Amino acid sequence: MNSLPKWADVVLVPLISLILAALVSALVLLAIGQSPMQALTVMVKGALMSPQGWGYTLYYATSFIFTGLAVTVAYHAGLFNIGAEGQAQLGGLGVALCCLMLPWPHWSLALIGAMVAAAVFGAAWAAVPAYLQAKRGSHIVITTIMFNYIAAALMIWLLVDFLRPPTSMDPASARFPATVSLPHFHQLPFISDFFLRYTPDGQVRLNPAGEPMYQKVPANISFFLAILACVGTWVLLWHTRLGYMIRAFGKSEKAARYAGISAVKITIVTMLISGALAGLMAINNVMGQAERLLQNSAEGAGFIGIAVALMGRNHPVGVFLAAILFGFLYQGGAALGLETTIPIELRIVVQGLVILFTGALDQMVRMMLGFAFRARRA
Repeated sequence: MNSLPKWADVVLVPLISLILAALVSALVLLAIGQSPMQALTVMVKGALMSPQGWGYTLYYATSFIFTGLAVTVAYHAGLFNIGAEGQAQLGGLGVALCCLMLPWPHWSLALIGAMVAAAVFGAAWAAVPAYLQAKRGSHIVITTIMFNYIAAALMIWLLVDFLRPPTSMDPASARFPATVSLPHFHQLPFISDFFLRYTPDGQVRLNPAGEPMYQKVPANISFFLAILACVGTWVLLWHTRLGYMIRAFGKSEKAARYAGISAVKITIVTMLISGALAGLMAINNVMGQAERLLQNSAEGAGFIGIAVALMGRNHPVGVFLAAILFGFLYQGGAALGLETTIPIELRIVVQGLVILFTGALDQMVRMMLGFAFRARRA
């Protein structure tokens, strides 16, 4: 029986895992002759202490929220979806086709169409592994990993032979029309004041027309869509009949079958939802930031989503917080590479340590805390 209180399982286990990862990261920095305090200062300053910094932090976090939710939904059905990377790339293809081939008069209408296209393409890419798992017994981990590589090859072929403009050598699609450009944080009312540009003496910078100037950031309104996705996932999993069947199937497939729950239906439906969430990530980076389809549009966010789901305890609130943390690591790691001699690859080391302690060594932390709580009660 689990000897940990629920609050300790939800809060203390991830927190201690994070502290252990930070301590080991500090030892790695000391081993290569760098200062852990300097690294932390640069990361905090680069990721949180400037409009551009936290604009990029929230931009990265938005992508991680979508892919983390994709992994979370599949996890509750006992499925390990490793294919969010490929599903996100196919979601980007759906967004690109929607924005390039349809004449949208306004970004709001284009956003609705792009969301539908991204979700459909992402779900379609997850449908084949889901069918193979449900009908043929092929392991979902193996098939989704394979489909990541197939998606990467497919995207290169489509970009080079079909979507690339004739006069361009860059394997990328044409730029989207200006009418489908999503508003960014520095363009939104009430939020834009946080992105004002200032002169060295503390005055707001003005353009030649006398209007305030703003710091451009990649964070856009898809961040709010990610929050809505968290709420929707929570409602789906804990307040709907389908969510109950998904969680029951994930807890015990035999018991769920005995209760009349179709394994084929739950496997396919869950993977379709998971793939749709991963595909929606493309709204952020393809439509919101790049405004065209690039070769590696997912940027590794599909794999980071696995760590986000693990650290977030496969709960939408935890996924949101973990995504903010990994957004901080991404932007802070970039600041390390630009402002210090510490290699930018260190952020990969830190991410790996976070994954190690929140995933592989999670049980070790639980055992340590369980011993402490039993000793305290004794």
